[in-house]
Amino acid sequence: MAVTLALRALGLGDFLTAVPALRALRHACPDHRLLLAAPDWLRPIVELSDTVDRLHPTPGVGALHWDSDPPELAVNLHGSGPRSTADLLDTRPRHLVTHRNPGLPDVPGPEWPFDAHEIDRWCRLLGSAGIRADPFDFALDPPDDTECGDHIIVHPGAATPACRWPAERFAAVAAHLHRSGRRVLITGTHAEYDLARAVADRAGLPERSVVAGRLTLRALAGAVAGAALVVCGDTGVGHLATAFGTPSVLAFGPNPPSWWGPPPSRPRHRALWAGRLGDPHADTVDPGLLLITSEAVIEAVDRRLDPAAATAHAVAGLADVSAGIRPI
Repeated sequence: MAVTLALRALGLGDFLTAVPALRALRHACPDHRLLLAAPDWLRPIVELSDTVDRLHPTPGVGALHWDSDPPELAVNLHGSGPRSTADLLDTRPRHLVTHRNPGLPDVPGPEWPFDAHEIDRWCRLLGSAGIRADPFDFALDPPDDTECGDHIIVHPGAATPACRWPAERFAAVAAHLHRSGRRVLITGTHAEYDLARAVADRAGLPERSVVAGRLTLRALAGAVAGAALVVCGDTGVGHLATAFGTPSVLAFGPNPPSWWGPPPSRPRHRALWAGRLGDPHADTVDPGLLLITSEAVIEAVDRRLDPAAATAHAVAGLADVSAGIRPI
């Protein structure tokens, strides 16, 4: 059987933004076996997405090891190259779909679109190869054992310090929810346990509220799918909330929601952004992200939980994903 190989050896949010492209590939090549080169720890979410036939464990760029017959089609959903493109060229594919890169002048492809939503970027790439993709085909079915509850997830972690809204502000939001009688769960990875515990302690939450490092990825997905609300930054957990349709309030920066956020047509998600671009790889919190106050997030949280009772005042200086940001 012919094989289509897609490369996306990145994190949780990165995989979720590639779901529409992967589904388009499956539809366009029904007689092919679709393989995804991605980190093995993503397997539970890849299986939930029902997008590919097999995950080919690949921890990152430069780590794609291929000892099978050349794929009929290789698709670079990882980046603009040249390293990711070179990884796929090493598999000797019959056809390659990738963006153009000056480091590989003999490899054709469209120019990298800098000002594009991440979902739209990969759908456009497939479109350049004649494969139609629907950028709104990103929804996931929740795990079978998901129990819908009244819990609210507060996820203070982020992949880089630049994207990490301050812990004391997450604590202020969690304390507000706790005082309102809401059940709050503080999530995170094993490495983020101390951060999660600090947020819980500052908010006056009991120790049982901290589930950081105690949930498998599949269990975390179930907790997000069954939550009444998710509060976090621009993270994979935020993308899970979008995929499951769980209401969310997201503190964005330094990248704007128009690049990585939920689509404006989904009013149950609200992304706050101060309108300032920055360096997402910086080792200190982004100055624009610091402009988003805990009061602004609390007001957005109240609107999501009880729109009728929420305060009517506007939050000055913040861009709402439902206004002024173009759809993906």
